[in-house]
Amino acid sequence: MSLLPPTGSLIPVDAPFSQAQESWLAGFIAGIAAAGKRASGGAPTTTIDVLFGTQTGNAEFLADELVSGAKARGLGGRATALDAVTPEQLAGMSHVLVVTSTYGEGEMPDNAGLFWDAIQATTVPRLEGLQYAVLGLGDTSYDEFCQAGKLLDTRFEQLGATRIHDRVDCDVDYEDPAALWTAAVLDRLAAEAGVQPGATTAVAATGTTTAAGGASASRASRPGAQWNKRNPYPSTLVENRLLSSPRSAKEIRHYEFDLGDSGIEYSAGDALAVVPVNDEVFVGELLEQVGANGSETLDGRPVTEVLRTDREIRTPSKDLIADLVQRAPSSELAAVVSHGDKHELDRWLWGRDVLDLLRDAGPAAPGLDELLPNLRPLQARQYSISSSPLAHPDRIHLTIASVRYGDPHRMYAGVASTFLADRVAPDGTVDVYLQPNASFGVPADPSAPMIMVGPGTGIAPFRGFLHERAVSGATGRNWLFFGDQHRDTDFVYEDELTELQEQGVLDRLDLAFSREQAEKVYVQTRMLEQAPELYSWLEDGGHLYVCGDASRMAKDVEQALLAVIASQRGKGEDDAQAYLADMRRGKRYVRDVY
Repeated sequence: MSLLPPTGSLIPVDAPFSQAQESWLAGFIAGIAAAGKRASGGAPTTTIDVLFGTQTGNAEFLADELVSGAKARGLGGRATALDAVTPEQLAGMSHVLVVTSTYGEGEMPDNAGLFWDAIQATTVPRLEGLQYAVLGLGDTSYDEFCQAGKLLDTRFEQLGATRIHDRVDCDVDYEDPAALWTAAVLDRLAAEAGVQPGATTAVAATGTTTAAGGASASRASRPGAQWNKRNPYPSTLVENRLLSSPRSAKEIRHYEFDLGDSGIEYSAGDALAVVPVNDEVFVGELLEQVGANGSETLDGRPVTEVLRTDREIRTPSKDLIADLVQRAPSSELAAVVSHGDKHELDRWLWGRDVLDLLRDAGPAAPGLDELLPNLRPLQARQYSISSSPLAHPDRIHLTIASVRYGDPHRMYAGVASTFLADRVAPDGTVDVYLQPNASFGVPADPSAPMIMVGPGTGIAPFRGFLHERAVSGATGRNWLFFGDQHRDTDFVYEDELTELQEQGVLDRLDLAFSREQAEKVYVQTRMLEQAPELYSWLEDGGHLYVCGDASRMAKDVEQALLAVIASQRGKGEDDAQAYLADMRRGKRYVRDVY
């Protein structure tokens, strides 16, 4: 801060102050006061509450980084999950930064739903004394892009809060826009608090946030944190083993990745991001369809390489759909879009890829130059880790179903799942990076009961949880609900689970194989059958975890859980909802769904 007023000269004691001089003097005095507080060890004059809603951990990571950035600027800061904040507590805050992802089709993430319900009540306190800003994380491939952030931004405004910065909605590559928003918001708050500029926080190209002085925080401080989305670790795939029977309708495989000298340290419950490579055969088919021969280049790189490693060539983007409708208004796609029915469009698109849509457009389809801008960047796929670092510190295990469907004339394949299954040579390398999930892990109390619901590949994290509890010597009881279609072909890890039962680690194993009988039986069926015992475990402080399909299974499991609670408490649906809400707040009901 300059010691001279805006005029560059001293102010006569009897002269009236101009507006600029008054502003300068107020800032000068505030700066001296703030510097004095810092020098004397006093508390910062402004405390920023960073509230986050997260499903996979990214929003929580950014919230921690915001707190570090605030403290680096001489401000106070604390990060809190949205569900842990009541409307009354919110009304008592002065500066709030909200960072939230969006789950599913425009829904609040799991640790923000209770907060959203609460602030919609007609009795919620007004927020006239609160200043706020919102950062949304989302995926533009979904219609309700960043909807959770948009809803919270609007509701805060409706309640009288003052927006201090425009909301920013980030796509899957969120690092750069999040960094710009963070710097702008924190710099403004620091200036308003009279804190001298100079201490900054920047999200570097590595995806970590570094505070003044070079210290980094939260996820960035973990060993092996240099490996991330922009700098993945080339891990050796040391095992690729079929788990399901060759007679199964599914193909479920067990993979093991060698961590080598990466320094990566993971926790049970974390996810591993796998950077896939597109099938070069499919790349060739796509190039042939658009009349290219593969010799073309883009920014000096062979277009075949760009399509293999940089572009999403299976799932059509919204931009591509819009372009094809405009180019081919008589196409089948254009007819479906014209109805304006999102669900009808989703049904039509299911099972179709970019090549199908190009063929549907016929002669009106774009050439290579017009196609490339409408292909989204190829994203890493995240998979729940199925191992524990206590049992396997040098390897990360994944349990993945290979996606394959179609007929001999036209076969379809999942990008990452078949890349791992078919196209990585034995002991070949795969680019990976860790995706920590602080919200999904074994109970902190080793004596707490643990209930796990994970049909199909949803068993993945729970295999890691059980290994963790076995090696750590945890005394809490463990109960697993697992199921699939057929016991003789789909009971993955059967030998391991049997051994864990014999060792006394797995106290209960309830199985649900849906196609073994005339009436289909699912994991939620078994939960309802065991209602008294299940409720008893919850009353004993049990933690209940769900992993797997979000569209149907997770919703059905939650309805079954509410039915169990209601039937055992006998106090009605509202009471069951309140009971489950308390479990959510206490992080005793946690989901890893996709």
